Amino acid sequence: MQSNAKTVDQYISELPEDRKQIIADLVAVIRQNLPAGFSEGMAYGMLGWAVPHSLYPAGYHCDPKQPLPFLSLASQKNYISLYHMGLYEGALLDWFQEQWKSVTPKKLDMGKCCIRFKKAEDIPLSLIGELVTKISPADWISIYEKYLKKS
Repeated sequence: MQSNAKTVDQYISELPEDRKQIIADLVAVIRQNLPAGFSEGMAYGMLGWAVPHSLYPAGYHCDPKQPLPFLSLASQKNYISLYHMGLYEGALLDWFQEQWKSVTPKKLDMGKCCIRFKKAEDIPLSLIGELVTKISPADWISIYEKYLKKS
């Protein structure tokens, strides 16, 4: 479900009551742990954190007017989605999958870079906080450019 909200606060305020607190908690964890340099805003109808044009003038190759996306959070109809582009990098994915097993008995519901949570109480906030510390804007630019060269 894409939102037409213009700000993170507006996005949260428009959520159903059962999603407001957990999304606000996720945003707080991300803000507390994300390395300096990423910008926060709305992108593609979701909450997003990106490498701003001031750090990466080329922007996103699919739409250079957009900053380089890194992390997104969305309240979907049946679940909450956290998109972490750094999970395309194999070592970080392996680390995350191992950590997941150690913090929760729940099966990991995940696509390529999308982690899906069906219930708010199943979201391991401390693990998400640790995950977002792992890649700086400079790291993400380097990983992104490496993958661009391969394509």
